[in-house]
Amino acid sequence: MNGYERIQAALKGEKPDQTPVMLHNFMMAAEEAGVSMATYRENPQVVADTFIKSVEKYQFDGVLIDLDTVTLAGAVGVPVDFPEHEPARSATGNLHDLSEVKSLKKVNIENYRYVQNWLEAVRLAKQHFGNEIYVRGNCDQAPFSLASMMRGSQNWMLDMLMGEPDMIQELLEYCADISCQFIRLMAQTGCDMVSNGDSPAGPEMISPEMYEMFAMPFEKRVVDVAHECKLPYTLHICGNTEPIIEAMFKTGADAFELDYKTNAQKAFDVFHNDACFIGNIDPSSVLAMGSPELVEKKTIELMNIFSKTNRFILNAGCAIPSNTPEENLRRMIQTARDYK
Repeated sequence: MNGYERIQAALKGEKPDQTPVMLHNFMMAAEEAGVSMATYRENPQVVADTFIKSVEKYQFDGVLIDLDTVTLAGAVGVPVDFPEHEPARSATGNLHDLSEVKSLKKVNIENYRYVQNWLEAVRLAKQHFGNEIYVRGNCDQAPFSLASMMRGSQNWMLDMLMGEPDMIQELLEYCADISCQFIRLMAQTGCDMVSNGDSPAGPEMISPEMYEMFAMPFEKRVVDVAHECKLPYTLHICGNTEPIIEAMFKTGADAFELDYKTNAQKAFDVFHNDACFIGNIDPSSVLAMGSPELVEKKTIELMNIFSKTNRFILNAGCAIPSNTPEENLRRMIQTARDYK
């Protein structure tokens, strides 16, 4: 089997010849390629070349092509900062009052340069890898997260408690259109899978009841659009998602990339053979700062849980830091490859 075939097998619940590996490693890959984040985000060919070099170096099975977590926010007018050596970020929203949702204009995100850069990078990577390496085109933020960026996180949390329900719904509808635009555009690149992150929707930010009311229905809508495009979909939420993991499953996502704070055994108990688990080694205290021996120990612990299913893809629990030692990444991958 090649990498593409291994990941396809895992998604279908078929047995691969060895554990598939698909890493969230764009920051580390850029660092190892000697590329600043500024150069990376501005040049789609540099993005593609960065992942090509990383696959050649580590021989993993799939790539997760990411740019940052604020591209859709920038596309709808949220102020964005572009550091030289870090991914783009935002600190404040563009809706200072929830009532401003009434005056929002429809946005065609295809016209935003960083959306175009992201799409072209995925197209170039898929063109290079063909059906040898699996290409996951991440599509930035799910609707709830985008709404949080537009309002600013503190204001958005207050909206959940005291805002007008009709206006909250209107903003989420607006953000769902933006997220779904990106899914449809990404599908045209030829990628093999699409995904979103929805970190502010996790239990560390809102209650499980609020998740099911405000976030989950719009995640499901995005999943449905991905399936209309004939693509599998992965959902990522940071933090300990144990209180909402059953609700996340109801979105219909094909795979779940869960944070290291989520108990992997709990995830297995919920998903069994009905969805694919992607993750979830601690990217910071284990991969970036731990010893190779600790990396091996944690990888084996994870493999022991998911040895009971074919629906498993090894990854960190979130984006791998740029300063992660090569030896640690190699130890994680080799441990998975050698696991019996």
